[in-house]
Amino acid sequence: MEYFAKNTDIIVIGAGHAGIEASLAAARLGCKTICFTINLDCVGNMPCNPSIGGTSKGHLVREIDALGGQMGIAADANLLQSRMLNLGKGPAVHSLRAQIDRKDYSRYMKHIMELQENLELIQGEIVDLYKKDGLWFVRTKLEAVYSAKCVILATGTFLGGKIYVGDVSFESGPDGMFPAKELGVAIRKMGLPIRRFKTGTPSRVNRRSLDFSKMDEQKGDERPVNFSFNPQTQIENKVSCYITYTNEKTKQIILDNLDRSPMYSGKIEGKGPRYCPSIEDKIVRFAEKQRHQIFIEPCGLDTEEIYLQGLSSSLPEDVQADFIHSIAGLENAQVMRTAYAIEYDCVDPTALKATLECLDYDGLFGAGQFNGSSGYEEAAAQGLVAGINAAHKILGKEPFTLDRASSYIGTLIDDLVTKGCTDPYRMMTSRSEYRLILRQDNADERLMPTGYELGLISEDKYNKFLEKQEMIKAERRRIEKLSVPCTEEVNKIIVSHETSPLKKGCKFIELLKRPTLSYQKLAPVDKDRPDLPYEVFEQVEISVKYEGYIKRQLAQIKEMRRLEKKLIPEDTDYNAIVGLRLEAIEKLNRVRPNNVGQASRISGVTPADISVILIHLAKEGK
Repeated sequence: MEYFAKNTDIIVIGAGHAGIEASLAAARLGCKTICFTINLDCVGNMPCNPSIGGTSKGHLVREIDALGGQMGIAADANLLQSRMLNLGKGPAVHSLRAQIDRKDYSRYMKHIMELQENLELIQGEIVDLYKKDGLWFVRTKLEAVYSAKCVILATGTFLGGKIYVGDVSFESGPDGMFPAKELGVAIRKMGLPIRRFKTGTPSRVNRRSLDFSKMDEQKGDERPVNFSFNPQTQIENKVSCYITYTNEKTKQIILDNLDRSPMYSGKIEGKGPRYCPSIEDKIVRFAEKQRHQIFIEPCGLDTEEIYLQGLSSSLPEDVQADFIHSIAGLENAQVMRTAYAIEYDCVDPTALKATLECLDYDGLFGAGQFNGSSGYEEAAAQGLVAGINAAHKILGKEPFTLDRASSYIGTLIDDLVTKGCTDPYRMMTSRSEYRLILRQDNADERLMPTGYELGLISEDKYNKFLEKQEMIKAERRRIEKLSVPCTEEVNKIIVSHETSPLKKGCKFIELLKRPTLSYQKLAPVDKDRPDLPYEVFEQVEISVKYEGYIKRQLAQIKEMRRLEKKLIPEDTDYNAIVGLRLEAIEKLNRVRPNNVGQASRISGVTPADISVILIHLAKEGK
């Protein structure tokens, strides 16, 4: 028989990366918060891969940190190897990626939550969710009932979770945990627009069974970089990763057994991730490729488990063993965990506001894979925003949103709630039209004042941020005045870096604008340079080299924000607006954009439709 256990401000369902950030943000903003998880030993679990960051994902982690979230600090504290990706390209796409000790990361996050004031962490499966008399109620498997003003669904891949390996399928969450079956039924009954998505993970193998002499070693950076702008950990590279490749034999084994793949036999209904396909999907979609990269990544310092990044699969266990053993260095690999695909329920994110609150369910928020995204970083970013907004709703504060020009977080959420997704959404630098402004190196400049205003960045951290910004301004002023004489010594330095010599003296800043010259290369020219942190010189150099492009993007942002300021009333009846096309009416009624800028980004809404809306708003005096 059920019993009433407790009333609280906010309930978070799930303690994965979204649930952690949501719970911590809400509690740190002063709201009594309870976070439920199916298994306390798997808080912050990393079932998909033992890494954080990567292309565009590293941007998200640094933005989370700048806003006062936990992921960047936790990644630094449990780091095995750090690498800055895409250094051969411009700074807009430089992205930090780190190998993480997955079990230590989980223990670290669990302890952070246990210590957090205003936060209770409880092991319990939620089996029912409903609203009554203005409050949300949840019921646990053990029949305890809790009530709250707001609920955040951060269910990951647990909701209706089902595992597939060849012909074998069974209800399960990731890593052999229980699925959230009954909660999935309850949410469907509520009427939320639910769909099925799919993701997967590769096999894990024993390190001592691998031959690393047949692989390419991949070391960490000589100068590892912290995710956090306020480092609490002195990071160092502790391990190497390795690279090997599939071959023609691997390909043939997979092709010969495609009929045994649940993905190709039609057993899996859910839509899989477009940008992180299984190995069988890669073999079929990229038939012309002779080989595919496989990254050999350690799972931790106190385990011999090795993760085979790039070999995600749902083929039968015997086929997996065969194709693994066909790869150089893996001929005798001992498989410790079999790869699997997992299918799960998620919501159509166009049913959410930019605050991540449901349009039709007051006080109910979504975050992470429940919202149709994939990836730890995307989940954590949404969890942070959902947690802040649930707290603001209870505290009577203004909703918190980020626009596309402010952050990758803003781009991520705008894409989800405005455009929706037909497969698991993954953040990429190409999704942002303002990526030169939204670099990973300046996330603190863009977002730390906001984190401070929210109350999630401490006074001490904010003062350090202000000191750094002042150093950047002072150094910029210094080099704008610094002259470089046209001497033989100076020209020798310049020519040695494959750039044309000076014909007469010039400002130091003019030399720094040259593509092949940098602060480091110009060190002999600037003998009076102050002793400043590397990050200060980095910011000044980027501002100099890309000044023209940055000004152009700032002008585009100004125009975008002009449209964002033209608000559309919530009660707008699009059916009554003369001149709107039927497709536009349907899409606008479903998404219910808060402003003209958001309306213009809805798929199927044309510039002509936007003109009609602007005319309508002008007539209505709005």
